[in-house]
Amino acid sequence: MEPLVLVEPHDAWHKLVLNRPDKLNAVNEAMLTTLLAALDAAEADKTCRAVLLTGTGRGFCSGQELNASVTPGPDGPPDLQRLASTYHHRVVQRIRALPLPVICAVNGIAAGAGASFALACDIVLAARGAQFIQAFVRIGLVPDSGASFFLPRLVGEARARALAMLGDPVPAAQAEAWGMIWKCIDDDALMAEAEALTTRLAAGPTAALGLMKRAFATDALAAQLDLEAELQGIAGRSADSAEGVRAFLDKRKPSFTGRV
Repeated sequence: MEPLVLVEPHDAWHKLVLNRPDKLNAVNEAMLTTLLAALDAAEADKTCRAVLLTGTGRGFCSGQELNASVTPGPDGPPDLQRLASTYHHRVVQRIRALPLPVICAVNGIAAGAGASFALACDIVLAARGAQFIQAFVRIGLVPDSGASFFLPRLVGEARARALAMLGDPVPAAQAEAWGMIWKCIDDDALMAEAEALTTRLAAGPTAALGLMKRAFATDALAAQLDLEAELQGIAGRSADSAEGVRAFLDKRKPSFTGRV
């Protein structure tokens, strides 16, 4: 069985590759646990001075896989508050707290939590063909994994609210123009530029870079993640969420009622 996260050690940095290409690198509990372990290992490796995060295949990360953890069953609605707090939000907090620069190369679709994981990184490059999507609304859920924290700060509240409520895709070039990401790169040049940037940062004053991350950090993120988890728990128990998930799995348009 292929590893869920490929770890490629380079000279002074690690490349972490989300590796479920048949599912556009949708995450599940096992994959998130593996990613957390890989981030821990990067910090523990004293020769590692930077991290590059990317994905295999056509997508960076399409968000949470709609498995039994998020699908209503005979025992009632899923506990999305626990899922968010135990897995997704720990990844975001780990990326932000890592005393190393973390570069993200968004090679394709970044949807839901996948978009949040990218925006949690220090510098984000995206292939021109990539898109960022706040897909939560499509299944009756709310943005989590830090989306409600990152988006208003990056693109402004008006755009953040519209992106969350409409779920419209943002092409990489638009994301760059809005300040959502650092740079949009031609698809065939993305990985070379991302690796060159990671090599440059790894050769820099990484102790100072780690201190910069602390300077940019704010306790407001932790509070916002807690609020997101609470609200996701409420949304996950709603009739609309159950209908949204069923419609997604049935490949049909959902019929929402607005009932919690």
